[in-house]
Amino acid sequence: MSTILQLAGVTKTYGTLTALDRLDLALPAGRYVSLLGPSGSGKTTLLRVIAGFEEPDVGSVTIAGRRVDGTPAHRRGIGFVFQNFALFPHLTVEKNVAFGLENGEGRTMAAGEIRDRVRAMIDLVGLKGLEGRGVAQISGGQRQRVALARTLVTEPRLVLLDEPLGALDANLRMRMRDELRAIRERLGVTFLHVTGSETEALAMGDTVIVLDRGRIGQIGDGDTVYNRPASRAVARFLNCYNLFDGSLEGAAFVSAAGRFPVAAPERRPVCYGVRYDRIAVRDPAAAPAADEVRIEGAFVASEYTGASVLSFFALPDGRLVEVEDHLSHRAPPSYEPQRRYGLVWKRDDALLFS
Repeated sequence: MSTILQLAGVTKTYGTLTALDRLDLALPAGRYVSLLGPSGSGKTTLLRVIAGFEEPDVGSVTIAGRRVDGTPAHRRGIGFVFQNFALFPHLTVEKNVAFGLENGEGRTMAAGEIRDRVRAMIDLVGLKGLEGRGVAQISGGQRQRVALARTLVTEPRLVLLDEPLGALDANLRMRMRDELRAIRERLGVTFLHVTGSETEALAMGDTVIVLDRGRIGQIGDGDTVYNRPASRAVARFLNCYNLFDGSLEGAAFVSAAGRFPVAAPERRPVCYGVRYDRIAVRDPAAAPAADEVRIEGAFVASEYTGASVLSFFALPDGRLVEVEDHLSHRAPPSYEPQRRYGLVWKRDDALLFS
């Protein structure tokens, strides 16, 4: 598979802040790539460096085999979809979509060809019949499609999407996830979708990149990133792992919460993680099986999220352990406040981070 984007040793600083730190990255062509990371991890800076809105202090940016750092943004062959859509309020849907073809540098396309391409793109993104509407007369989801069509009609090799669903309500976000993937697949162009939502990134990306303090924390498919996070930082950001600090002593990981038996790790761990939905809640008198790990906690509260219930248990040292119960096959659990329960998980479900 060919590479559409290559970054080598890219560093970007703002005074004493290092936003990107010797970052290396290669993106395959024809994929939907999600770029995930907490606030301040460098996501937006990375997108701006790729697009040409910022230049790296050190390193190179190569797109489709051509080095482009130092090249103006409008000459990089990249499309950019902004979170706020950045549409022209005085233009119709059709004129917004046509803008890049009519006003781009060196454009010599005939008016009839522009019209045909614009109409075909409007049809592709599901806006047929709205060509003459002003952008203030259409919904948020439709404006998002206009912004996407305006970018795609210029036939970029790479499309950068900066939190493209952030301005939409929850129902629209869910629908636009599927539509964005379908449009990308029909056109075969590479999408690099930046988001702060782990759910959105995992649901949409063929490839998921987790950015951590200006460097790549992990690259993989969604299943690998979710089930086998590469580091404590990645696991913490996924917001679905209980993490315990401690150290290895013999055949056990020792933390303030207790001693957890482990298989011999390849490297000495300093953190132990178990996913919320891997923990079972039992009567405190029930003994664990030979392949299980058990601690005790007092029930504090639960949060109902629709498809699941998240329950919080306080350990003797005061920290909270979170337990997720999926509701697809059973009723919501009921726990007594302040009562102690056994919190049990399979030893092999735990992860160790060095």
